Amino acid sequence: MTKPAYPAIVGAMNGTQRIEGYAIVAADGMIADAAGVMPDSIRNDADQKFLQAGLDRAAVVVHGRHSHEGGPRAARRKRLVLTRRIAATAPDPSQPNALLWNPAGATFEQALAALGATDGTIAIIGGTEVFGLFLPRFDAFHLTRAPARIPGGRPVFPQTSPPATPEEILTAHGLNPGLRRDIDAAAGITLTTWERRGE
Repeated sequence: MTKPAYPAIVGAMNGTQRIEGYAIVAADGMIADAAGVMPDSIRNDADQKFLQAGLDRAAVVVHGRHSHEGGPRAARRKRLVLTRRIAATAPDPSQPNALLWNPAGATFEQALAALGATDGTIAIIGGTEVFGLFLPRFDAFHLTRAPARIPGGRPVFPQTSPPATPEEILTAHGLNPGLRRDIDAAAGITLTTWERRGE
């Protein structure tokens, strides 16, 4: 039985907040294997360095229950953890700086207010449903590409029919690519930051 989708997040944030996504994606558009685990084949030190630096600047990190960035500063970061196991929001008993959030019971703005975070950059780090939820509101998406493949894996964004590449999905949601950078040329790892252009 499929889980019900989280309700769509629509509308723009106020001028003091910026929403940025971070993902490393395999050549086939997958971010994890069928069990939801990121395989070593797409883990990369240069990507992790970029991610950790971005999260250090963020006011809030947002992710699902099975996603986590790790690193020595992870426990100090304010975060929203998406879950259907609660009605709206609740303290996360396993992380003192985290708040559990069910988008079906509380708006994003309500969850941020309950966390005590109203200004700054909000970093979205996955997984698939969480990235899909924020597609209409990303100001930027940092898409790292790895050459490995993850057959039968989980895509970065909820797939459409027919399946679309991450780049096609970002384009369809109003984001435009910047220059592609080789952040680890020996490993074939590239990074492109997609930005929402002003009207």
